[in-house]
Amino acid sequence: MAHIPDGVLSNPVLMAGAAVSLAGVALGLRELDPVKVPKVAVLSAVLFVAALVHFPVGLSSVHLLLNGLAGIVLGPAVFPAMLVALLLQAVLFGFGGLVVLGVNTMTMAVPALVAGSLFRRLWRNGGSPRRASLLGAVAGGGAVLLTALMVALVLTLSGREFATAARLVVLTHLPVMVIEAAFTAAAIALLARVKPELLA
Repeated sequence: MAHIPDGVLSNPVLMAGAAVSLAGVALGLRELDPVKVPKVAVLSAVLFVAALVHFPVGLSSVHLLLNGLAGIVLGPAVFPAMLVALLLQAVLFGFGGLVVLGVNTMTMAVPALVAGSLFRRLWRNGGSPRRASLLGAVAGGGAVLLTALMVALVLTLSGREFATAARLVVLTHLPVMVIEAAFTAAAIALLARVKPELLA
């Protein structure tokens, strides 16, 4: 349930999420130059498609987020990329909603930005593909965990009746965290070998 539907969150939470996402998108667009546009478009498409592959977990299902990978490759431009992907998912497939789009963007893009910043800080002097892979695993898994915690937080802030759902969100995303850690590790190791400038 990384996609929170409309009608669930309280107005203060919706406004706070919209404000954070608006600031993030503005920052991302300000740093976006014509050279980066194709990269942002490709990652936005990958984020969009990733949400279509669902895995059953208990009575619910989850999907890959790939926000850690996107944060590493895009930096602040992850905000507009995430916004476009989530908007298309909401309009075309009913994942999430339009009113809650700001909160959904925030809960996915902020962890992506944190994961990407952490990766670049620890890998700024370069290093072996193995080191990049390890840092990628931490960033990929950590971004999923932080997303789940943020979704749980906004649900809890919207009412105590969502406390159980908030706990379930975190629990159901633990397997996703492991899968994304492995996937991001492999992807980052490959990029470190063939296109290390994407990680700079």
